[in-house]
Amino acid sequence: MIASPYAEQLARIPVRAHRADVADTETAWWEYGEGDAPVLVLVHGFRGDHHGLEPVVAQLPGFRIISPDLPGFGESATFADRPHDIEAYADWLAAFIETVGVSGSYTLLGHSFGSIVSAAAVARGLAPERLVLVNPIGAPALEGPRGVMTRLAVLYYRTAAALPERAGFALLRNGAIVRVMSVTMAKTRSKSLRRFIHDQHDRYFSAFGDRDAVLEAFRASVSHDVSQYAADITVPTLLVAAERDDVTPLAAQHRLVRLFPDASLEVIPEVGHLIHYETPGDAAARILRFLRSGAHA
Repeated sequence: MIASPYAEQLARIPVRAHRADVADTETAWWEYGEGDAPVLVLVHGFRGDHHGLEPVVAQLPGFRIISPDLPGFGESATFADRPHDIEAYADWLAAFIETVGVSGSYTLLGHSFGSIVSAAAVARGLAPERLVLVNPIGAPALEGPRGVMTRLAVLYYRTAAALPERAGFALLRNGAIVRVMSVTMAKTRSKSLRRFIHDQHDRYFSAFGDRDAVLEAFRASVSHDVSQYAADITVPTLLVAAERDDVTPLAAQHRLVRLFPDASLEVIPEVGHLIHYETPGDAAARILRFLRSGAHA
């Protein structure tokens, strides 16, 4: 295990693990900070779990942070009778917030795939006081210059689901493939930080229990994006984008922010799709300015 560069900061924040039945789905969730602090609900990205956002949690003392594992990932169960699509995840998120007793004002933060789930939930009626989208998926993944690579990824996941169980899991959890993904996304020049990132992906990128759920969630992640929901989101929204994001180009983020009735865009330089690992302190500072201003970063 590679020591986290954020471990000392995170250790100062109390954490409690919980389990809850959310819409007939056993959901694992973690609560950081003091129970009477302002509430921030986190939604992680595809193939990740709550661990991925802990570097950001470490930068946000003074909040009660609620961070679940999405159904089908980490320690949460798969949906029993629904496909793992955006509608199901959005409904689950609304049910989760009600089940764990979040009432009054709170901020919702979604990262990557979590940005789509969060945006869809808010567009469908979920009512946080503010919305923060980190590395938002701002354009269709199946279109544009990255469409071919996305279709290759779809083939990869479809093949893994079609193979016999043992072979399919082996393909999905293939260490070489996971490492290629990690190396591609990481932009930092720090060798120690890159080692930490790769170790995190090795540990948590394959924490899932069902091949079909992974394929369904992947299809959802590449066939939807935040732009579909932006016009219906009226709460103040902050987009925290990356200058070198390989998933959503910066030009698409500038187009995306204009689709919201009330949104602002912050761009972190020299980082890609791993803001939560590489620049969590910078991201947290921008998020805090946004929350303290009441509307705009």
